Amino acid sequence: MNLLYVSVAIIAISFLILAIYISKTLLAVRRSLDQMSTTVSDLEKQMRGVTRETTELLAKTNQLADDIQQKSESLNTVVQAVKEIGDSLQRFSGSIKNVTSTIQHKAEQNGDKITQAVQWGNVAVELWDKLKQRKNNRIYRTEVDE
Repeated sequence: MNLLYVSVAIIAISFLILAIYISKTLLAVRRSLDQMSTTVSDLEKQMRGVTRETTELLAKTNQLADDIQQKSESLNTVVQAVKEIGDSLQRFSGSIKNVTSTIQHKAEQNGDKITQAVQWGNVAVELWDKLKQRKNNRIYRTEVDE
């Protein structure tokens, strides 16, 4: 019977030791869970801050995108106007070339006539100058005679 009492005592002591170690382990687990709870709480606060900042950043990014879109549309209008001016200048230049070509062609065709007209013009100017000179000479003689 003594053996039975000793065996029960050993089992009781073993159970007590097991309970003590399980208790220590559970306390360590509890401390770890408390620290993890604190860490998760802090992380949650940080995530709220990051979420708020991300939302603000997204709003600013959307405003910037709208501003860029408006400026791009304004710039497109300016570019279109400059293109139209360029097209107009190109058409005007083409017209000037056509007029110049036509004048040059007509001048080549009527070169003799132009030469004659210039010669007749020179003759007319010379005659006019001579008439003025004679008239001036007559007026001068009349004044001298008086």
